[in-house]
Amino acid sequence: MKITLQNLQKKVPVQTGKIKKLILKVLKGEKVKESGWINLCFVDNPQIKKFNAKFLKTNGSTDVLAFNLSDKKEKNIILADIMISAQAALEQARSFKTTPDYELSLYVVHGILHILGFGDRTESQIKLMRKKESQYVD
Repeated sequence: MKITLQNLQKKVPVQTGKIKKLILKVLKGEKVKESGWINLCFVDNPQIKKFNAKFLKTNGSTDVLAFNLSDKKEKNIILADIMISAQAALEQARSFKTTPDYELSLYVVHGILHILGFGDRTESQIKLMRKKESQYVD
């Protein structure tokens, strides 16, 4: 699996080695054997807001956008783009009395889980998502 990280913001330091290890931990933990690539891009709120409006038709900022670009016919290949707002991580860290690094890790796991098919629309999906996030971040 090829993992590419881009840091297009300056508010929060991004530990690329740690992030890549975390992604591999989630993939291994979820027994993913697919090959392919995952691109992660760390941005600020104005940048993620633009993408949220353009692709999800939602006016507002968010913490994570995950796009699974895999061909449904190709079951063994993951192709994904994930955008993470480091600014949201900084703000949430203040609110939840955690660290921006912890919040970024949470967002990375959240995005990977979305790519793997986990949802967070219903109460039961949210419960499972939170359980998985804790399993990999805590």
